[in-house]
Amino acid sequence: MGGATPDRSATRGSGPDIVAIGEAMVEFNQVRRDDPGSWLQGFGGDTSNTMIAASRLGARAGSVPRGGDDPFGRRLLDLWSSEDVDTSGVAVDPGAPTGVYFVSHGTEGHEFAYLRSGSAASRLAPASLPLDLITSARVLHVSAISQAISASACDACFAAIDAARAAGVRIAYDTNLRLKLWPLARARAIVFATLRSADWALPSLDDARLLFDLDDPPRIVDACHALGSTAVVLKLGPEGCMVSDGARREHLPGMRVDAVDSTGAGDCFDGAFLARSLAGDDPFTAARYANAAAALKTLGYGAVAPLPREADVAHAMAAGA
Repeated sequence: MGGATPDRSATRGSGPDIVAIGEAMVEFNQVRRDDPGSWLQGFGGDTSNTMIAASRLGARAGSVPRGGDDPFGRRLLDLWSSEDVDTSGVAVDPGAPTGVYFVSHGTEGHEFAYLRSGSAASRLAPASLPLDLITSARVLHVSAISQAISASACDACFAAIDAARAAGVRIAYDTNLRLKLWPLARARAIVFATLRSADWALPSLDDARLLFDLDDPPRIVDACHALGSTAVVLKLGPEGCMVSDGARREHLPGMRVDAVDSTGAGDCFDGAFLARSLAGDDPFTAARYANAAAALKTLGYGAVAPLPREADVAHAMAAGA
């Protein structure tokens, strides 16, 4: 399984070890291609998915989103509580709705449609950050989606990073690229600036190809290091990942499964990688574990419901050893 179970008591404070700043949403996933009415209600939002994955895999995780004072927002709070994700950093906005998205599936893969304009999450701002929670954590996890949803949310992400770094908190960064949210030129400027602060860069290949205008995984890894990222884990989908700590580089093949829905697989990878890193694993060991977790996540529909637990990953890794 790649090391000991994370010790939830061995933290810098009484709060979560990992805190993620970002957007949480309600999901409707089309579970049957031949039935336009087969929508399964679930939950999503990349950083929320990551924190739930980390919690299921043994880490103390906390979420710092902004949600609406509506039924969907309350369901998200219930979800995090049921998943043992700390909600003390959640802000409830009575003047804006919780975002919603839809996932449909076709021959070209899954397609997303969003209802997030003017959402509560987009009104996140530096003044509303729970800085005590962030600076008492061991890791701050940030996503480029969190930066793309609004200018104030982008400012909040940078303010959180600055506070975390000043407190000695490590930064994990997923370059999740959504060009429907912002133009590529702005995305590059923001992503590159953030990578300079990242202890762990967690890009996906499809996003990185556009951001760096490169196709070659080793060159993409080099580009992340050149910007200042200490360790780089380039997610390659079913092909696994490429991991570099600056001195060593290795391609770790993925676990082969009969995938049905890859929604949130990269978020699951992030959560598993961070949980194992906090447990003391080196980046290569943590990434092997994350490969297995992400593969298992694709066996069910939705971003959250199929996220695996520790026993699931341990069994899969033992079977594949």
